[in-house]
Amino acid sequence: MALSEYARREFEHILKIVIVGAGEVGYSVAKNLSSDGHDIVIIEDNSERADYAESSLDVMVVRGNGVRPSVLAKAGVTLENNEVSLLIACTNKDEVNLMACWAAKKMGVPHVIARAVGLEFTDTEDWARSLGIDMLVSPERSVAKEIEELLEVRSAIHANEIAGGRAGIYVFRVAQESPLVGLSLLEMRKNNPHLIMLVVCIKRGETSMVPRAVEKLQAGDICYTICYRSTVLEAERLFQPKRAKKLKKVFIVGAGKIGFQTALRLLSHIRGLDLRIIDADRAKCEKLAEELPNATMLCADGSDTEFLRMEGIADADGYVAATDHDETNLMLSVLAKTLGASKSIAVVRRSTYLEMTNHIPVDAIVNRNQTLAEVITRSVRYPGSSRALTVMEEIGAEAVEVTVSAASEAAEKNLIELRLPEGTIIGLLERDNEMFIPTGHTVLRAGDKIVIFGTAAVINDAMRPFGEEKL
Repeated sequence: MALSEYARREFEHILKIVIVGAGEVGYSVAKNLSSDGHDIVIIEDNSERADYAESSLDVMVVRGNGVRPSVLAKAGVTLENNEVSLLIACTNKDEVNLMACWAAKKMGVPHVIARAVGLEFTDTEDWARSLGIDMLVSPERSVAKEIEELLEVRSAIHANEIAGGRAGIYVFRVAQESPLVGLSLLEMRKNNPHLIMLVVCIKRGETSMVPRAVEKLQAGDICYTICYRSTVLEAERLFQPKRAKKLKKVFIVGAGKIGFQTALRLLSHIRGLDLRIIDADRAKCEKLAEELPNATMLCADGSDTEFLRMEGIADADGYVAATDHDETNLMLSVLAKTLGASKSIAVVRRSTYLEMTNHIPVDAIVNRNQTLAEVITRSVRYPGSSRALTVMEEIGAEAVEVTVSAASEAAEKNLIELRLPEGTIIGLLERDNEMFIPTGHTVLRAGDKIVIFGTAAVINDAMRPFGEEKL
């Protein structure tokens, strides 16, 4: 359920926001929104987490249980003179999150967001609607979607679908043997006229740039691309010739929520996939065997090297470690890579582990808490018709989808006339259910959906001609 547009406070759109829970998710959301200049109050009943948030963030911290009226009142959630614009409940307890949002709505907070640990709460919108919750989110489905993208496009460092899954933002490293080495982006497009793909950012060493057409690619460059889903494997073959091939065999260790959701997506979208799910808990294996008859359930220890060899780990195109323990997932992913798996992915909850791909042989690390924090942050930052597709903190950039309105300055103008700030690119345009990459002479029409890619410093200026602005 999309968050409705809510009344903005005066003085530079500053909102008073109450966040219940200062764990990994709540802390990240508070940090992001505080840096945007909003007035943040955190409610936390764990003294250690409360002390850490108070000492490291520019926020007010109220100690106590976020469902108690007296605690909510200390944070500013009151029946009289209520100035709170938004309450976000993101503890790891559904009953606390749901109750805090329900109480806040009853006391006049116009908009509330709740984290849902139980997937059943987000199966339909009925629960959120009946409780008056504007947005009820759970990370498992988003994480499963990201894992599927990473497995399907095997050499992608990061993948995020856009335009309803018909296109995506894919991050590739230019291999030493890539035919793109030494070519300019203009030459790349001339040599591959049927490939609908645009390189919107290049990270070279510690430097990131929105490239010009004459920029030449080098081995080791990390390229952020916007590409049609139907042609992404063709793009992958250009960046990573040795790694591009169809997904045939995948292992998932961990029969929990993320493992199940990932398996469900893979089996639904990839015909004939040999999918093997490993878990030492027999009850979980038996349950998933009934729900996923096309998967092979293996009740075993996922770290047993002889067992993995017997099951053909060396022939695996993909491997996902999705147990409940971060360290176990990292260790298992390294083990799978050592035993010959083509691509290994570890699911973690702590953001501190994200940089470990630079130090250990793991292809990708997916952080479920960061995924959820980004979803919540984007919902607050983009309350109107625009929506952030992804926030790439590692290069300080964002991709935002905007619908051109008839009343906006951009309607009936070509891209050259808009004079968008340096550091932004219009990466994709969708019109009448057709998508294409626009040129400077493309005239925008009311109803067009465009994807704007830009650095965090200029994305707001780039959105203004379309009548949109970040909070």
